[in-house]
Amino acid sequence: MALMKAVAVIPARFAAQRLPGKPLLQETGKYLIQHVWEQARLARNVSRVLVATDDPRIFDAVKSFRGMAVMTRADHPSGTDRIAEVAAGLDEDIVVNVQGDEPEVAPESIEQLVELARVTDAPVATLACEFDKADPADPAKVKVVRDGAGYALYFSRALIPFPRGEGAQPLLHVGMYAYKRDFLLRIPSLAPTPLERTEKLEQLRVLEHGFRIAVGITSPGAGGIDTPEDYRAFVKRHADRCYGGS
Repeated sequence: MALMKAVAVIPARFAAQRLPGKPLLQETGKYLIQHVWEQARLARNVSRVLVATDDPRIFDAVKSFRGMAVMTRADHPSGTDRIAEVAAGLDEDIVVNVQGDEPEVAPESIEQLVELARVTDAPVATLACEFDKADPADPAKVKVVRDGAGYALYFSRALIPFPRGEGAQPLLHVGMYAYKRDFLLRIPSLAPTPLERTEKLEQLRVLEHGFRIAVGITSPGAGGIDTPEDYRAFVKRHADRCYGGS
């Protein structure tokens, strides 16, 4: 059997609620979206990296650093729907959704996710890690519980499993997904589900419709950029790496 090919797609929109224009922030000398694109390109088992956007400003920015950008419709309810539109015109077997606000995403994590998607019989694969500095009780940090075979039992903003004694520790969901392309094209036609609406977590739609999600364990990362404070911290880390903190 031929090895399944993988493509990385980065959804990017301008109108982020807490940090408008986030993909085009450039205090480091590079657009935020460029940092994400460059990290994803380092993944050795991804054939190419595309940015999917509905905003011509982001499209032009990606083109300015010689990236590959695809314009999509503006009415998509989620990044997954945006990626599904792009996937309809691709021939790769696996489509990796790399979050557009994670400029320090580890190429090794992308590689790990692609390999998991290649070997699992689940139509979707994702990653989780141990909690590092993040607070497990923070509802902005999504938790996941796995079964003994490594498939997701549930995702929640609540603290799961609830610690009533010694046992399993909460796992932090890493919001990156690898989809079998044929299944990704089906997702927009799946009806939203009660748990998805309650938790505001679209991956629950997959579980509620009876499909499985494979969950691999990876190392903790820097996480995404959601607020101005997050971005300032990233700019400082970038300066420290490039200039030794000078």
